[in-house]
Amino acid sequence: MAGSSHDSARRNNLILAICVAAAVACLPLVVKDVYIQNMLVLTLMYAALSQSWNILSGYCGQISLGHALYFGLGAYATLLLFTKFGVLPWFGMIAGGVIAAAVAAAVGYPCFRLKGHYFVIATIVIAEAGLLLMLNWDWAGAAMGIEVPVRGDSWAKFQFARSKLPYFYFALGLALVAWIVTWKIEDSRWGYWWRAVKDNAEAAESLGVVVFRSKMAAAAVSAFLTAVGGGFYAQFVSYIDPESVMSFQFSLLMALPAVLGGIGTLWGPAVGAAILIPITEVTRSYAGGTGKGFDLIVYGLLVMGIALGRPEGIVGAPLRARKRAKAA
Repeated sequence: MAGSSHDSARRNNLILAICVAAAVACLPLVVKDVYIQNMLVLTLMYAALSQSWNILSGYCGQISLGHALYFGLGAYATLLLFTKFGVLPWFGMIAGGVIAAAVAAAVGYPCFRLKGHYFVIATIVIAEAGLLLMLNWDWAGAAMGIEVPVRGDSWAKFQFARSKLPYFYFALGLALVAWIVTWKIEDSRWGYWWRAVKDNAEAAESLGVVVFRSKMAAAAVSAFLTAVGGGFYAQFVSYIDPESVMSFQFSLLMALPAVLGGIGTLWGPAVGAAILIPITEVTRSYAGGTGKGFDLIVYGLLVMGIALGRPEGIVGAPLRARKRAKAA
């Protein structure tokens, strides 16, 4: 009976996700303002990125504040392959994802031996080292960055100057893919292993969980999806430099929606992004130019409020209350 209820809940979640995606896909029919469309693109992109971050940090419990490294690798791989070798961005994004997954495995090999705040600090340091490397790498444009050569609107080259709708639908597709990957993993052997590692790595290992390998797998999947998001962002803005794709700000903006919505939950990153990113964009647009950092204060207070009032997040709090009620 419990298994049937579990399968039904998972099926309902999938149906809900498809319905939400269909409803969001219809938004451009009523939303014609370019500024709002741009905000929608960024919201969907960060929903996908936060979902990707959540795979490693939420389900596996390995809190990373260095995901900007993988985001930047995806962005640079996509544009360098396109501008230097003529490789279409579609293949560049996949290549960036593979490179980022390999780097995540290489970084994880020494770092996953660290625990707690030591691991968090290591991810920040490695991401900053990557930023400094790109700032001084002349072949990749160094501090000057890379600009996408404009060759007219084209799906093949994934360039659109007249409309943001193609980017909107790609971002929606990416967010849906990241959600479905998480949904699929959540009920798989890896998903159970990751949650066991998060709760108690030593106990999980004593029960036969291959802790180190499970962490490496989570890092690779998380980095791959994050890098694809970075490649998309590079095409969307048509210009990148190290600071614009690898700064610490990106690592925070991937983590905060999941924190706000609920770390380690299926819907938390999407709900958090739907709330946080529009607030961030509006306050940055209308108050960021004051030079007083009012935009940072607004969403900083929002996250603090959630941390103090509902540390489990918007989605996590009712889920935990339901579990307590069942246990009682």
